[in-house]
Amino acid sequence: MLTVQELEANMTEPSEELVRDLAGLDGDIMLLGVGGKMGPTLARLAVQAVRKAGVSKRVIGASRFSKGTLKAELEANGVETISVDLLDDRELQKLPDVRNVLYMAGNKFGTAGNEHFTWVMNAYLPGRVAEKFHNSRIVVYSTGNVYPLTPVASGGPTEEHATGPVGEYGQSCLGRERVFEHFARKYDTPMAIYRLNYAIDLRYGVLLEIAKAVKSGSPVDVTMGHANCIWQGDANEIALRALTVCSTPPTVLNVTGPETISLRWVAREFGKRLGVEPVITGQEAPTALLSNAGKVHQLFGYPKVSLRQMIDWIAEWVEQGGDTWNKPTHFQEREGNY
Repeated sequence: MLTVQELEANMTEPSEELVRDLAGLDGDIMLLGVGGKMGPTLARLAVQAVRKAGVSKRVIGASRFSKGTLKAELEANGVETISVDLLDDRELQKLPDVRNVLYMAGNKFGTAGNEHFTWVMNAYLPGRVAEKFHNSRIVVYSTGNVYPLTPVASGGPTEEHATGPVGEYGQSCLGRERVFEHFARKYDTPMAIYRLNYAIDLRYGVLLEIAKAVKSGSPVDVTMGHANCIWQGDANEIALRALTVCSTPPTVLNVTGPETISLRWVAREFGKRLGVEPVITGQEAPTALLSNAGKVHQLFGYPKVSLRQMIDWIAEWVEQGGDTWNKPTHFQEREGNY
């Protein structure tokens, strides 16, 4: 893949499994917080899957749409859009009632020094949304940051592992989960908790950050020496297919790739492809922020895009100077300060 158009086409081409699942799903689909990193391609993927399924189903994207051309672009792709400030309860209550909701709104970066806003977005707003859409099925975007750092040799926490978030961002995300769970139990609302880490495409993500550092000769700190990641196209498919496994109490899903990835190994692999000797600093800690996604792979199959394929694509993208976003993951963070 050499262009953004090819990248977008890759991530919005639905699998046969997704088409089948959406064909059997009743009701329209609304994405709350569609303006984030994953939302636009998720919305386009949903439209493509609905079209291929040959069913009549609206795909609605709700966001502030306060700048840029995203609103018009989504509409051109068949996504209905609604401009809304979800924190304004009058605007929230005006949203149409739909059967299927993907809740993607939240705040992570900029939490330090602005903790109150992060808690409002991540733990207060979910209660208002859960009340509004208590007759829907809801996929709730969350994060692997609700888990503590765990020993690398453990393979990462499963969904049954005790939570123990490090820092206020992770704590507020656990708050989001608990608030949604409360209303799921109160109203018998079927839900799925979608704990993601880390989604990537060619323009952002853990692998891109390492590739760029290797190419520029910047040090790659491997103190946080291991991570998980998943191609954004695969992560989007899982989010939509998770609508079929919503339950009360909520179904919890760890969403990531199957490997516990050595970041030292990744840096060396990029070095081979880019013709550069990577500069590696630090020594791997015995623990890392990890997730075991075996349950998701059992339900929906392994990701279509492999780790080595992601590395090949990103090396080629960086080598040719492809477009990137200035949205660092801060995957090196061990104290939870975002």
